Amino acid sequence: MVADAICIALTYALAIIAMIIPPFSDSIGPEQIRMALIVLPIIVGFKILVYYFADMYKLVLDNVGLDEVFRIFIAVIVTDLAVFLFFFVIRDFYFIPDLLFIFTAVFEAILLSATRMLKRIIRYLSYKQKPHGGKRTLLVGAGAGGKLVCDEIRNNEELTNYPVAFVDDDPMKIGKIMSGLQVYGPVAKIPELIDELKIEEVIIAIANISSERFQEIIKIIAERPVKIKRLPKFKELKKESPKTLLEVNVEDLLSRDVIDLDAPGIRGFIQGKRVMITGAGGSIGSELVRQIVMYEPAEVMLVDIYENGVYDLQMELNRHFAEEGVTPIKRTVLIASVYNYDRMKTIFTRFQPELLFHAAAYKHVPLMEDSAIEAVRTNVLGTYNIARLCDEFHVSKMVLVSSDKAVRPTNVMGATKRFAEMILQHWESKSETKYSAVRFGNVLGSNGSVVPLFKRQIEAGGPVTVTDRNIIRYFMTIPEAVGLILQSGTYASGGETFILDMGEPVRIIDLAEKMIMLSGRRPYIDIDIKITGLRPGEKLFEELLVDKTMDHISTAHKKIFIERTQDPKDIDAEVEFIRSAFEGLDNLEIKELVHKFVPTYTIKE
Repeated sequence: MVADAICIALTYALAIIAMIIPPFSDSIGPEQIRMALIVLPIIVGFKILVYYFADMYKLVLDNVGLDEVFRIFIAVIVTDLAVFLFFFVIRDFYFIPDLLFIFTAVFEAILLSATRMLKRIIRYLSYKQKPHGGKRTLLVGAGAGGKLVCDEIRNNEELTNYPVAFVDDDPMKIGKIMSGLQVYGPVAKIPELIDELKIEEVIIAIANISSERFQEIIKIIAERPVKIKRLPKFKELKKESPKTLLEVNVEDLLSRDVIDLDAPGIRGFIQGKRVMITGAGGSIGSELVRQIVMYEPAEVMLVDIYENGVYDLQMELNRHFAEEGVTPIKRTVLIASVYNYDRMKTIFTRFQPELLFHAAAYKHVPLMEDSAIEAVRTNVLGTYNIARLCDEFHVSKMVLVSSDKAVRPTNVMGATKRFAEMILQHWESKSETKYSAVRFGNVLGSNGSVVPLFKRQIEAGGPVTVTDRNIIRYFMTIPEAVGLILQSGTYASGGETFILDMGEPVRIIDLAEKMIMLSGRRPYIDIDIKITGLRPGEKLFEELLVDKTMDHISTAHKKIFIERTQDPKDIDAEVEFIRSAFEGLDNLEIKELVHKFVPTYTIKE
């Protein structure tokens, strides 16, 4: 306020001085000077009062821009117009010519804006003067997002970037100067610009960019070993500060456009129901819980044998409901093994679930090859227990989380998952409960998947290990997979095996190379890639359909298909035989036993 008072007084003082100069020199006299000394304090007080109520003293001075300057100009014009009308009506207080009111308005607005931008001006001049040892940075997008990032880099001393140039596809911007930096283009020339300008980091600073275009740009940048960052998307702003730049990771590189789900249909499927999730602390199970609670179930029961996973999830849910300020969904966490029928029956008796998602399973292929007995215990007998209890307690629907490795399995994990699918088909044939399975491939970032393994190997300096140069896998993000599992649950009428469209398969060696380059290093030079050979039970590629010669059935969702149902087998006696015999068998004998009941299983040693 004091600075504004000085600026206003200075403006009118300069106006009085200007009256000494022709053509105003004849209009100034001692009377006008005395009147100015009387009226000027009133004008200053009036203006300060108006500016106060116009919220001009609430402006954040760190980021004064056009919006704030426009507000200042409007306030000055309104107050000067009021002063002019006052002098026009009451001529006794007149002390400057009418024409000079234009001068006072413009000059006062400039002074008030300059004082508010002084902090930014000093910071900018200081930035230009100091030596720059930060990472040479190329900004993709010479628009509002690019300017925002450039300004933040210059204003935020915690950021270690040094912006060198912009790159854009707009021909009207290419060759121009923005924020003091050259705008290059088109975007396809990014690899050349990285070499020419010695770029160390690239920031994608385009607001509201489509997933397709985002991936195109990442693939162009990834031709060079530079770090890549991006502006957070709108949905991420609750998790990250708007000023935070996010690392571009392999999930961004492989992700597709957002999958549209029938949210009202899923809500109708879940809302108001008691929902049980087994394996709730795992990668898929925990995401199932996160998404299910968004659809307002009456209660959720989280069951897992591993205490740490569900404990962390419980704490996460507590924080979520506290931060969102919404009524928490009633939830119970219990530690139990799905293999323990009596324990699970006690839980069913207490909870009386209406929907059940069965995610509890052993999924690690190499580990299960050496511990086949545990794969049978959990994946086969545990699934049978849950399916049986769903029938006994009249659960409306049970959805099994299956795997692409259940198709013509070459490992015991896949064979036991196929057995689990057969168990559901068996119970479907004789129960009022609707049983279905959802089969999909690898999920990015899940426990034991290749992506976190590669990340750890890259952080350790390598080498990155790939089992075969030609091995390919299907990938999907965990939220994508879980969203489609819930969607499949709405379609389930009983007995289906749903298959998720995983998109295009990815060569694992290409994935390794991209991840190394995204870390800012060069494959085979900075970090080596070592071929180790296929592990026992591992395929070069996975299939999602049991028989590719049979047509699959489409659903209302373009990403979800149904495998044509095979005739269910009565496997009660087989399961009881396994239950009575498997404990005394060695690893190979366990596999041979599984092969007896899953003839498509090929044992590889």
